[in-house]
Amino acid sequence: MINKMVMTFKIGVLLLSLNAEAGELCFQPGEKLTFELRWSFIKAGEATLEVMPIETFNGISAYHFVMTAQSIPAIDLIYKVRDRIDAYTDIGVNRSLLYKKKQKEGRSIRDITLTFDWEKKEVQYTNFKEVLTPISIKDGTFDPLSAFYFTRLMDLKEKMVIERPITDGKKNVIGKVSVVRREKIKIGENIYDTYLLEPEMREVSGVFEKSKGAKLQVWVSADERKIPVRVKSKVAVGSFIGELISAEGVK
Repeated sequence: MINKMVMTFKIGVLLLSLNAEAGELCFQPGEKLTFELRWSFIKAGEATLEVMPIETFNGISAYHFVMTAQSIPAIDLIYKVRDRIDAYTDIGVNRSLLYKKKQKEGRSIRDITLTFDWEKKEVQYTNFKEVLTPISIKDGTFDPLSAFYFTRLMDLKEKMVIERPITDGKKNVIGKVSVVRREKIKIGENIYDTYLLEPEMREVSGVFEKSKGAKLQVWVSADERKIPVRVKSKVAVGSFIGELISAEGVK
């Protein structure tokens, strides 16, 4: 089940938002968030979200975001997971520049790159020797990981519906996220004031597509940082949870 749980965490960060200026950013290089991943009550792995140092990409100052996920040694014997995603945006976090995903889950190995060409408004998907025909993308389109960081720039309010173009290199869709309510939750000894977000699942494939009544929920801190503290899914094969256990370099 570790593969479905890791996918749950990944999809949990596919959150979308509106425009913002660089001076308003609520995160900074050096930020590192660590999550414990569980299937029901069984610890199965860890995931991290990091903001790396500012880089220059094709002459443009860029943010570099990294997400990793890995199973613990006991689970490695059953289903080993070692995933890493690198995503780059312009310094104002207005659109994606490059996206790379190296995925090792059991026997499945992928090396995906999304190359963005904003002069042509196209993105090209490659996976090892598989090279797809570029597809058209809308202004302000994000890759899955960058979309999450863009969401953190939002001034969230209950009952909001947030929309943003997002691409996996195979299609360009308008993603939607509902701000359900504001609530306090307890994780370990900590109590967090949060907003509960629910992404629309219509465009999501895999275990969610096959599960009747599937739901994905993400709780983010109800302050200017919008730090994710819990990700939870409900699908036919059970519930998967990712919870924040460490936050370094946060504002």
